[in-house]
Amino acid sequence: MYSANPNRYNDMTYRRCGQSGVLLPALSLGFWHNFGNVTPEAQSRAIVRAAFDAGITHFDLANNYGPEPGAAESRLGKFLHDDFAPYRDELFISTKAAYDMWEGPYGSWASRKHLMASLDQSLKRLQLDYVDLFYCHRYDPNTPLEETLQTLVDIVRSGKALYVGLSRWPLEASQKGYEYLRNHDVPGLIYQGRFNLFDQSPKNEGILDAATENGVGFISFSPLAQGLLTNRYLDGIPSDSRMAHDPRFLHADMLTPQVLDRIRRLNHLAAQRGESLSAMALSWILHHPGITSVLIGASSPEQLHQNLAAMKSVHFSEEECMIINDILK
Repeated sequence: MYSANPNRYNDMTYRRCGQSGVLLPALSLGFWHNFGNVTPEAQSRAIVRAAFDAGITHFDLANNYGPEPGAAESRLGKFLHDDFAPYRDELFISTKAAYDMWEGPYGSWASRKHLMASLDQSLKRLQLDYVDLFYCHRYDPNTPLEETLQTLVDIVRSGKALYVGLSRWPLEASQKGYEYLRNHDVPGLIYQGRFNLFDQSPKNEGILDAATENGVGFISFSPLAQGLLTNRYLDGIPSDSRMAHDPRFLHADMLTPQVLDRIRRLNHLAAQRGESLSAMALSWILHHPGITSVLIGASSPEQLHQNLAAMKSVHFSEEECMIINDILK
């Protein structure tokens, strides 16, 4: 029988999410990889236990996380039943809908039909009566914006989610979304976007500032650029790496001489700071104003603990920022 670490809240940093009453851990656990049917259940369970024992209270999912789609939610649902039932009120669980999930015209995008049906399916897989946070996973240019946003409002009023958020929405649509939700007394809680050393589009496009100005938190996904911002590829492509085995999201063409040179120079700076490249990459995100949390993945408890080192120093000197900007320009 699992018994959580009694000191789990001693070392984790919690940050206020926008202007809400919600505090999220600086590092949250994402379930995109390592929680589907291809990963041994015992391995997934060990990662989730290690995360909660370290004070990570926020578990981030989506209806299509797996593989296969739905597998990550089903697996966490089993863990919630077996291990975490006594701790449900200590957890902040999110899920999403809008990407391809089932056949036919209602299995994707952001119509009322899809969002409502998908959330009901997610709750069954998670074995929960409600989730703490429900996202529209992507902007749907073909569904009236008011339909999508009113559905989010109605989901909160139904009690099936406590909060709602937007993920990967363009700036103009997200601005309209914040206004609509606020005017209907269900203010958006958080925006989820890809933000890392190699992809700073949320900052460059004004999305991060817009979230802050609207009292909305921001959580970064893909903080390590699918593993590029680690020491994994400093000496080529390992045979057991994601790049070698799953080129859908990370393929060899990405590892150009210029990118490899940047990785090596960033790794040198991280060594001067006394930390790993991955820890520095996570710290760099956390040092930005407006960032609530960073979503990390992990293939083992050991890797998760390595990432936790990012919280030791989120301060960057002016000189270090100049070096990073020079490397990336």
